[in-house]
Amino acid sequence: MATGDVILGANQYGKAECRLVRITRDGPRHEIEDLNVTSQLRGDFTACHTEGDNSRVVATDTQKNTVYSLAREHGVHSPEQFLLTLGRHFVAEYPWVEGGRWHAQSFAWDRIGVGGVPHDHAFVRSGQETRTALVQLVGDRAHVLAGFEDCVVLKSTGSEFHGFPRDRWTTLAETDDRILATSITAWWCYTADAVAGGLDFGTAYAEVRALLLGTFAELHSLALQQTVFEAGRAVLEAHPEVGEIKLSCPNKHHFLVDLAPFGQDNPGEVFLAADRPYGLIEATVQREGVPVVEEAWATLPGFC
Repeated sequence: MATGDVILGANQYGKAECRLVRITRDGPRHEIEDLNVTSQLRGDFTACHTEGDNSRVVATDTQKNTVYSLAREHGVHSPEQFLLTLGRHFVAEYPWVEGGRWHAQSFAWDRIGVGGVPHDHAFVRSGQETRTALVQLVGDRAHVLAGFEDCVVLKSTGSEFHGFPRDRWTTLAETDDRILATSITAWWCYTADAVAGGLDFGTAYAEVRALLLGTFAELHSLALQQTVFEAGRAVLEAHPEVGEIKLSCPNKHHFLVDLAPFGQDNPGEVFLAADRPYGLIEATVQREGVPVVEEAWATLPGFC
């Protein structure tokens, strides 16, 4: 081919957002696992794109059916483990599939309390954040990312913001006591050794989540940027199985309402919650001298 000819670049395809609910009913107390699974395959699919030759196209409907079948055969256990099972199945089953991307959202359910006792098989959907997982298979390398999104948190004090540059466009007042609120999106990448060693993904997720939220609550914050970094640092210091972590935190601004026109004071009690525009704070926290595993993060846009 000559320079300038039109050729096919990077590509992937699959079935998006397969809604999967898996009930474990091996006793009177049932368990529920609720996932939204996306499967995308990478490999030699050039002929399909350039010639319409489907001989190597694993139909997206087949990928959907495989999601449900493997959930029945292997169970879910954790979104990370299920995505690893799913991805390894496609790579082993179809020689021309070289790898892929498998993503899941995991929705939480709480048991309904009856007379103060959690019910064995009745649940109410939890309104907190959505757990997320992502598996990338690249050749013989497996990259496992975990995280959560839409985790809305607020602290009513213990936050300041002052000392920033001022010019003729600066109208924001400095404060030594403000509401700090955000919606945390967090992703962290487990090391290859941890994945190969059979890491308990469920326990690791719970511990990392607790550290992130605990740091938000306990740290006296001088800026949301400081909170983001300290939360990431707490995770890396406590969990060697986490290689790096990325956080995205929009600042959910709360502005003190001026009640003076109504003859009232407002000693930090009544606020306007503004949804836009908003500050957007994002950061990667990593270990010095340890390179970022770029291919693990390749399909997560919007993160620095």
